[in-house]
Amino acid sequence: MLFKNITIVDELFRVKENVCVGTIGDRIVYIGDEEPGKETCDELAKKYSKELEEFIPKCNCHRPEKFHPVFYEEYDGTGKVLMPGFYNAHGHSPMCLMRGYGENLTLDRWLNDKIFPFEDKLTSNAVYWGTLLTMAESLRFGIVSTSDMYYFIDDMVRAISVSGMKSNISRAVTSFDMKRLEDCVGYKEMREAIMMYDGFQNGKIQVEASVHAEYTNNEFFVRAIADAAKEFDVRMHVHVSETKSETDGCIERYGRTPTEFLADCGVFDVPANAAHCVWLTDRDRDILAEKGVSVSSNTASNLKLASGMCNVPALYEKGINVAIGTDSTASNNSLNFFEEMKLFALTGKIVANDPSVMTPQQVLYSATRAGALAQGREDCGLIKEGFKADLIVVDASCPNMHPVHNMLNNLIYSADGKDVLLTMVDGEVLYREGEYKNIDIEQTIVEADKATRDILNLLDR
Repeated sequence: MLFKNITIVDELFRVKENVCVGTIGDRIVYIGDEEPGKETCDELAKKYSKELEEFIPKCNCHRPEKFHPVFYEEYDGTGKVLMPGFYNAHGHSPMCLMRGYGENLTLDRWLNDKIFPFEDKLTSNAVYWGTLLTMAESLRFGIVSTSDMYYFIDDMVRAISVSGMKSNISRAVTSFDMKRLEDCVGYKEMREAIMMYDGFQNGKIQVEASVHAEYTNNEFFVRAIADAAKEFDVRMHVHVSETKSETDGCIERYGRTPTEFLADCGVFDVPANAAHCVWLTDRDRDILAEKGVSVSSNTASNLKLASGMCNVPALYEKGINVAIGTDSTASNNSLNFFEEMKLFALTGKIVANDPSVMTPQQVLYSATRAGALAQGREDCGLIKEGFKADLIVVDASCPNMHPVHNMLNNLIYSADGKDVLLTMVDGEVLYREGEYKNIDIEQTIVEADKATRDILNLLDR
């Protein structure tokens, strides 16, 4: 696709107007102030002949209004902004079936009275349709990849593959008081998922090891999961200090914070994604910085469950890679990433008691490039030649986007997820103005609603 006359957020997170951006196959191959001339097009066609041969037949949607012999389609970017897609750094996709279920409850009641009983009735079919519904919502709001922690991995991978999205998926392990590895189904399934799916779909799907949290595992299992991550050379996904009670409980059990305990057990000896990190000490932040751990902040979920607010400015000061997550729609209740960015920016200012922190460049970086890095996707998250074409188009012509004093500020504080016109993953347009390339949205909604009703009927018996 050749985007013409479009405003872009460039690789340094500056706004540039009237730019041309070209994609071939799964890569961004051209960025310039002018449309590529015949000589450039000929060179690109020769260089990417294999990609063109393989990719153009996959564009089996409608014939474009403006056909291009090299880029396949010309896209008029007038009144639009092209930016990197969002990388959701923490989620639990099948939990969309619990959206709005168990509202206005304390965390312990929310989990024990509502979520855990519902999850106990989940089936493969329910998880498949719930995951596919989440993929549809994600694409609608410009999310190109999610760091997903759950179980029923086979069914999740099937749904994610159908959607065409990317995912860093992990089978979260909970062991509580178990003593033997062979007694833990979650540990066995985690290892199987890594062996079966890591690198699946040409690398779109990566599988990580996962300690669900310190408080849901004993030290023996935490160390075993850390060892497994090293054995398979995969990343780690873990909940860390989401609540004060979790943090205080760990100190009472081990005389150490969750961050200190997990570090001592080797959890951060591989590239890791620590979700939440609301109740950190200065020493915790030093450990995360020293170990190169990425933090995924989940602002809306933390506010809704009254867990607290992550001190993002303090993490930025330590040079920690801070990404943005939505958590599940059971505790959010939306995947609207523009809403998530705005809350992320505002709460950072409140925590620091300083309206000058959380610059638009920092916030957009956290939503895009930082999320890609948290997933180990080094060639993603920027509009840069040679990088993966994970892109979204935002409507800048609507009333809420005018006037424009600073487009970056408008993107964070004025834009909405419903302003996303197009979502592209690895060069494929998966969502465009209400239409999905791979997802039958009507059937998905019907099947997800039915799966939810079936579970609720079982719970009512």
